[in-house]
Amino acid sequence: MSAKRFRVLLTASTFLVGMHLAGCDRTPANGPTLVTDAGRVVEASCGQCQFDLPGDGCTLAVRIDGIAYYVDGSDIDDHGDAHSAHGLCNAIRSATVEGEVEDGRFAARSFVLRPGDA
Repeated sequence: MSAKRFRVLLTASTFLVGMHLAGCDRTPANGPTLVTDAGRVVEASCGQCQFDLPGDGCTLAVRIDGIAYYVDGSDIDDHGDAHSAHGLCNAIRSATVEGEVEDGRFAARSFVLRPGDA
């Protein structure tokens, strides 16, 4: 490999790694953010009881990268008794999800609680 080609490859690699580390590969926070099509494991619980989100009653929420979002497309009552010992109002569980963050809410295409947490 010639020295010139090596420098070009090194420069390109450094630029791509720098973009990744700087977060330039992410969608801005005010736009939709694709979570994953393959399913991603996130924290799931009651937004009010466990994640300190504003609101009345008990509402399903997820925490992704440290940020809590209410969930559209799945309801807290779809996942058993929320007020049981391992229910979503009393415990933070793991869930495999697919969807997008849109307008500060998680739009779920798929939401499955992981059985190992119950």
